[in-house]
Amino acid sequence: MSEATEPFLKLAAIDIGSNAVRCQISNVFRFEDHTLFKRVEYIRYPMRLGEDVFATGIISRPKAEKFIKLLHGLYLIMQVHEVDDFMVCATSAMRSAANAPEIIDEVYDKLGLQIQVIDGTTEADLINLVIRQQLDGQNYLHIDVGGGSTEFNIYVNRMKVASQSFEQGSIRHMQGDESLEMWHTMQKWVTEKARMHHIVSAIGTGGNINKIYEMAGKMAGKPIFRNQIEEVVQQIASYTMEERVKVLMLNADRADVIVPAAEIYLSAMSWANLDSMLVPQVGLKDGMLQSLYERHQGTTQFHFKLDS
Repeated sequence: MSEATEPFLKLAAIDIGSNAVRCQISNVFRFEDHTLFKRVEYIRYPMRLGEDVFATGIISRPKAEKFIKLLHGLYLIMQVHEVDDFMVCATSAMRSAANAPEIIDEVYDKLGLQIQVIDGTTEADLINLVIRQQLDGQNYLHIDVGGGSTEFNIYVNRMKVASQSFEQGSIRHMQGDESLEMWHTMQKWVTEKARMHHIVSAIGTGGNINKIYEMAGKMAGKPIFRNQIEEVVQQIASYTMEERVKVLMLNADRADVIVPAAEIYLSAMSWANLDSMLVPQVGLKDGMLQSLYERHQGTTQFHFKLDS
């Protein structure tokens, strides 16, 4: 049997974020000494758990029931695809919801799905599994803006040397759920680490920066510059919410958070005195798939840290 026709693994990742739930199913195989992930299914649903949690501290019962229906649907899709293994991770909204344990237990009782609520450090570490493959020998500030949290990582010679998670994301920023003290803490951390490690460029991950990159007409692998991000954001901000959906063709759940998210990316670039950003268009789900693959190969050195 040739290497190209060796059996492949079919793996699935469900990423329960604050703004959306994403499910990706990929075939994973080896070819010419490379591990390839071929996406066969991708579903993104705008569940927006953070809208409830960051306003009231809990996930409302109607949203919880809808959430369980969504997971049931994703579970059936994984069964149809006959996946070999899967992982379900939840981030900031579930970390913050007072009733998250009850909903997690209900999901397990009804569907047999175990949701792992991961802390900000683990979230960043999972993304690191795929980011590190995109790096050269330069020093980078990685900025990952989600709905409820932002993760910063510093890379020097392809190695992560510093990391910090802040419970401040696009939905929290949009809702004004932030303190000046936290913003100053973020600024201080980024400024000091960028200066200490002589950072030369940013790396941006998250759905909002991916959309900005696309709207700027950038070719894959090419950097986007801070002034180009600012131009796209100014264009978006000049439209009403209705126009963003009907004219710019943004999803409704993207139209309202993309500008607040961009403010975080641009602020971090300014604090670090950076003019360019790479946008590899990978995220938590890709790191989860990589972790699953390494687990099956017996090569993983990654250990989950569940949020307490």
